[in-house]
Amino acid sequence: MAEKKNYLTREGLRKYEDELQHLKSVRRKEISQKIKEAREQGDLSENAEYDAARDEQRDVEARIEELENILKNVVIVDVEQHDGEIDAVSFGCTVQLRDIKKNKEVEYTIRGGTEANVLKHIISNESPLGLALIGAKKGEVVKVEAPAGLMEYEVLGIEVRG
Repeated sequence: MAEKKNYLTREGLRKYEDELQHLKSVRRKEISQKIKEAREQGDLSENAEYDAARDEQRDVEARIEELENILKNVVIVDVEQHDGEIDAVSFGCTVQLRDIKKNKEVEYTIRGGTEANVLKHIISNESPLGLALIGAKKGEVVKVEAPAGLMEYEVLGIEVRG
């Protein structure tokens, strides 16, 4: 079975590469030093500093593995080639919407699942709303089945911000 592709913008790629580099070159050394210092204290069986450092090491190594897996299967989507308003919703664009039920305006940027962050209004292209929006044009109404029921959004604007 083919591994899942991770769609990233160039900005997202840089962010993950920088984090991976930092973890490998800085954090590993810091944790190694903590473990060394804890070992020098003697008995490891009741050494809380040693246990904490080992836990931290495990977490960092897990994150390194996760980042390497993301970067191994990355597909770069170059959103910078468009700047300004575009005709239809696509990966990387920012969409202004009106929630028809609540008559409230919201704005989302569509990125890959690894870059999604709902708190920053960045949604995945694979999410129900992301899937419904891809290809929609200004003025269209998209319908999305959500846990709270059927949601309807009117597309007010579509743009790429470089």
